[in-house]
Amino acid sequence: MADFCGRPNSLRKRPYLRKISNFKSGTMNFTITKAEQSRISEINFENLEFGRIFSDHMLEMACRDGKWSKPEIKPYAPITFEPSMQALHYGQAIFEGMKAYYVDDNTINLFRPKDHHKRLNNSAKRLCMPEIEEEPFVRGLEELLKLDHKWVPRTHGHALYIRPFMFAAEEYLAAKVSKEYRFMIITSPVAAYYSEGFNPVKLTTSDKYVRAVKGGTGEAKAAGNYGGSFLPAQNAQKNGYTQVIWLDAIEHEYIEEVGTMNIFFLIGDTLVTPQLGGSVLPGITRRSLIAIAKEWGLNVEERRVSISELFEAHKSGMLKEVFGSGTAAVISPVGLIHHKGENITLNQNEIGPFAKKMFDTITGIQYGKIGDSHNWTHPVTVG
Repeated sequence: MADFCGRPNSLRKRPYLRKISNFKSGTMNFTITKAEQSRISEINFENLEFGRIFSDHMLEMACRDGKWSKPEIKPYAPITFEPSMQALHYGQAIFEGMKAYYVDDNTINLFRPKDHHKRLNNSAKRLCMPEIEEEPFVRGLEELLKLDHKWVPRTHGHALYIRPFMFAAEEYLAAKVSKEYRFMIITSPVAAYYSEGFNPVKLTTSDKYVRAVKGGTGEAKAAGNYGGSFLPAQNAQKNGYTQVIWLDAIEHEYIEEVGTMNIFFLIGDTLVTPQLGGSVLPGITRRSLIAIAKEWGLNVEERRVSISELFEAHKSGMLKEVFGSGTAAVISPVGLIHHKGENITLNQNEIGPFAKKMFDTITGIQYGKIGDSHNWTHPVTVG
């Protein structure tokens, strides 16, 4: 067997393989190589660590000169590449994060997969990478779930985390757009993202570092955005905080995100979140929460929010709750915000009722316990 560049793939060890003939899903041809022996018996589903354990299979496609190969689903295994692979040197790498939720013995829900597909392509355009068609993305997810549905945890609050990603694969040390790419999807059974679980987190601003600037790559899910955030996050954790609440790069005054999440403020009877403008990631969970809040009749404002306004709202008693949102954590309540020696403490460091209601609603939709009037869930029949 050869990899997409035509070189022998003898270095990849893939035991217990059983070849399944090519088949067509929709208009797309798929090739599946199934693992004869699953690793699932080795996994303790009562003690899951986020992003540490991976399911039996993965999807892979390769692109050369703008043309994608047909999707291949194969056993999860190491991949081979040369030290000169461009992604390692020039950072052309993007990804998505999404989840699958156990509904019943026959059904697993994906949440807004087509929106994740669109955002992946928006990231690809920003980094001069080729776009992926919807069919291999969505159908590929479905076929992976059918193969690995037993890896989807049944405990409420747990899920199968899904990581689609793309990287430049040309072997060429030149600061230019790659001519070759690889797209993959891997999956991982997970529990809560933060060690605090659904308990409130503690945040601090940074007076030295920023996450993104307008005109940069902040609105794309580019790998480098996250690597650049590790040092300030590490410094925050050394000082007893969970994550950084990011301020804008120009005035260091306006709130943009929190850690790897979007952020919301319940001020009086209005739900406020920073506006999108090029430096804030357009979160899928963010968009869902805005729609739910409007459905409940709340005032929702997407606008600039300064850290000074936040402290003033707290002093006046108008700031009711603060919480982050994202695929990994869904909703993460905030119990404390530190800025220049001053602290905001919210709800006696307990979960606020609005965040709890919002969490119960969106997870209820995801797990199929609450009706989905928005058609966000994408059920996959696996039984």
